[in-house]
Amino acid sequence: MLVAPLDANTLAKIANGICDNLLTCVIRAWDMTKPLLFCPAMNTAMWEHTITAEQIQRLKGFGYTEIPCVVKKLVCGDEGRGAMAEVWTIVEKVKMIFSERELPTQR
Repeated sequence: MLVAPLDANTLAKIANGICDNLLTCVIRAWDMTKPLLFCPAMNTAMWEHTITAEQIQRLKGFGYTEIPCVVKKLVCGDEGRGAMAEVWTIVEKVKMIFSERELPTQR
């Protein structure tokens, strides 16, 4: 599973076990033998908040793989860390995870 983008609200829900919508319910029921990757994306102030770091660590503790956000101009107009990783970066990470786990990448 790939969650891209993962906003601050959904990050908080997943980190705290809240499943009140389809995505959070699917993640809660996810087969932990299968990879789950997430791409955080949020305002720089949200990204830099202590709570965000704690929640990211909690997801990593569950065995999920982070594809880190990047620095660039955000939708809100700020420039800083918090933008979702570039699509090519995400694709390469997914391919790498599939390769490491010897999962099929083509049909």
